[in-house]
Amino acid sequence: MENTTDKPSINSVLKESLGNIQNIAGSDAAEVPKQDNMVVVDYKMVTFSLAGKDYAIDIMKVKEIAKAGRFTYVPNALPFVLGVYNLRGDIIPIIDLRLFFNIDMPEREYDALENMLIVSIGDLTFGIVVDEIDKVVGIQKSTINPPHPLFGDINIKYIQGVVEVNNRLYVLLDIDKIFGSKADNKSSEDAVMKEMSARIAASHAGGAKKQAAPAPKKEERVDYSFVVDSLASMRKFSASMLNDKWMQVRYKEWEGERGKGKTQLQTSNDADLFLKKFFSPFNGTWWDKAYADSIFKALPDNTAKQIVVWNPGCGKGCETYSLACILRKRYPEAKVRIYAHEVDLLSISNAPLLAVPADVANDWYAPYITKKANGDFTFIPEIRDSILFEYHDCANTNNLPSCDIIFARDVLSFLPEPSQQTIVSEFYEKLKGNGIVMLGQNESLEENPKWSTTKVGTITIFGKK
Repeated sequence: MENTTDKPSINSVLKESLGNIQNIAGSDAAEVPKQDNMVVVDYKMVTFSLAGKDYAIDIMKVKEIAKAGRFTYVPNALPFVLGVYNLRGDIIPIIDLRLFFNIDMPEREYDALENMLIVSIGDLTFGIVVDEIDKVVGIQKSTINPPHPLFGDINIKYIQGVVEVNNRLYVLLDIDKIFGSKADNKSSEDAVMKEMSARIAASHAGGAKKQAAPAPKKEERVDYSFVVDSLASMRKFSASMLNDKWMQVRYKEWEGERGKGKTQLQTSNDADLFLKKFFSPFNGTWWDKAYADSIFKALPDNTAKQIVVWNPGCGKGCETYSLACILRKRYPEAKVRIYAHEVDLLSISNAPLLAVPADVANDWYAPYITKKANGDFTFIPEIRDSILFEYHDCANTNNLPSCDIIFARDVLSFLPEPSQQTIVSEFYEKLKGNGIVMLGQNESLEENPKWSTTKVGTITIFGKK
């Protein structure tokens, strides 16, 4: 781990560092748009680039700028955490904003120096890696316009606003929302970042009561990383906090099956074999009675007159219809409304017309089935009318009402890790206080401090703390 040299004070470091980049950028670094009357600069921002686009953050959040590399590896850290860094005796986590926002970037060299902004969020300090740090720009705060999704390749929730200076449009990032801190120090939608930072710092701080687990050997890390990368490229499966426990166990099993040094996934078939044990029971097909009963028992009491359900990633509709039948049985007095979303246009188009096989119609589904004139089986109008099938990407914002139940089996793990975080935050915002979330059998929110975990038989449900 590299150490920075001692300097007189944080304030002097910031003044000198930001002064230097102003000198390099030229005398126009703090210019504001010309107006008829004199304007007062009441807001300064540090500007930088990501993938060729201009971004900025409030200068009051920036402690200093730095160049550093060779960050210390942290086992089981999130993908966008490059490691930790010794900043004059303080151990701080280093976050790559390009990875956080899922921006394409060239392969990193281990010893390459990175451009970093050292930022303070509440009582936490982070290093954030960007492409290039540009200059300090002074503006009038009233010239900041509201955010719009067209202005950046990132989620609008992380954008504070946009501002034009000297014919350059800057996307002003809300650093508090990105790193999960608010002025009132209450939990925010990404408070998991705070816990992660504390966990990283605690594991590396001197004098800790417990010693951090030793990092895996280099060759083991490389083999595991290769599997993670192969799953992402071949099957769009993203290893993350949601599925980390399963991934660790499955990798050890895979290593036992294939042998040490032979864990690489060579083909799509290898990826399918690796993921075969990941999926929940009856994924994409009709449920048997035992599984339907387990879902029924896991559903909480609810006396509401209307039960609102969100089912992202509904596939061809088998899961949604099965869930609708169980909800009808569990809440016979309520009006059930299921919002079923899917990005596969063919599947979502055919779902409302889904035919029911005879063996399924005569199973536990029988009370909810009717026979058409041509002899085919279909669901009764009460079940069909309770479901609204829509073509929608759950990673994008929606106008759903508050939800009693969010049913999302094996969906999040097949999205990029930043999208997973966005959707989990969306779940939290949409869920009622007494609502529940059901994920896949190998997905979990246990590591997220905002969620409670309850086990009902074989089913795990999550709720707001």
